[in-house]
Amino acid sequence: MTKPNVIETNNTQSTRLDKWLWAARFYKTRAIAKQMIDGGKVFYNGQRSKSGKAVVLGDRITIRQGFEEKHVIVIALADRRRDASFAQTLYQETPESVKTREKNNLARQQGILLSPASDTKPDKKQRRQIRQLKERI
Repeated sequence: MTKPNVIETNNTQSTRLDKWLWAARFYKTRAIAKQMIDGGKVFYNGQRSKSGKAVVLGDRITIRQGFEEKHVIVIALADRRRDASFAQTLYQETPESVKTREKNNLARQQGILLSPASDTKPDKKQRRQIRQLKERI
């Protein structure tokens, strides 16, 4: 008898945190998901946890990926990885999280626009000065 792809809304059913993150396509492999959990990049209900922690419906998971921080609520469980459209049905991102990510993205874009790259590359004298400055630090 095979396990179902999605566990029904029975609260007694659960799946491992690393397996759920992998099935929800936050990480490419379970090994990477485990490293991120152990490294403190994933918070389960506001606390650090282990990769074997049982995820149940309604739990809140915070995931840090690069500059992004996502707050998601578990709305379905899965023990297998499927396509991206299925993975998006496993969770719901909170509205506050979406607003914060959009605001941070806009701030990053404006920061890049305020300090554009030079049109010309540095000449020999400027390269020496840059090298000396870097060696001091």
